[in-house]
Amino acid sequence: MARTTPHEHSQTDDQSPPLYWRIATELLGELRDGTIPPGERLPGERQLAGHFGVSRETVRQALEVLRRDGLVATDRRGSHASLTGRPVEDPVSLAFPVGVRTADPCAVDRTTVTWEAPPPEHAAALGLAPLRPTLVHRYQSAAPDGRTLRTAVTSFSAVALSEVEELGRYRDRADGAAAAQLRRAYDWMRRAGLTLHHRDAITQLADASSVQVTRRVHDQYARPLEITDLVVDTQQDTLVYEFTLPAAV
Repeated sequence: MARTTPHEHSQTDDQSPPLYWRIATELLGELRDGTIPPGERLPGERQLAGHFGVSRETVRQALEVLRRDGLVATDRRGSHASLTGRPVEDPVSLAFPVGVRTADPCAVDRTTVTWEAPPPEHAAALGLAPLRPTLVHRYQSAAPDGRTLRTAVTSFSAVALSEVEELGRYRDRADGAAAAQLRRAYDWMRRAGLTLHHRDAITQLADASSVQVTRRVHDQYARPLEITDLVVDTQQDTLVYEFTLPAAV
């Protein structure tokens, strides 16, 4: 017999699935279609209850179902989607890091995050004390035959981690093993009230077959937010930057 709560009056027979299970299924659908993007915080229980027209207790049970399956994670800041997959993006958003997308449609991407001391030049650019750990993001794109097309290493500043909730939440999951969905990092920064200033320097590497793009991003107060070193194999791939800017209003 299905487990019920006093709020689940819509169940009319013992064969019907529990109401919280139906809500869990509907919420999972919104997670999978990107309505709630991977890594972002879910609305509060009260808001979800209003959205689905059920009680907060029913929402709480539905979230527990998804937590058991590893589809939702909860920490002191609330619950957030932990599904993998490409999130829905704003049409004027910039994918993080800019320039990582390869021209090869068959390329396989891998991303991870760790909590470690960044490279010395990154620490200096971010104003971090030597050996002080921070969130470090690594990206690799490889062709189907295994050739590495491009790699990127990004270190985030203390300002970014303290003011951008979605980034700060990765600290407890930065084990270097799980995939990290940070494609919307720049959108998260903008939503946190930060104006982003990008500065890219492109350098030909010694072997003449690769170029390195060093990107520094700071906010409207000249505070560093992140620094990225992107290396592209120019013999196998083409570096393309594509920007979409909103029209003036």
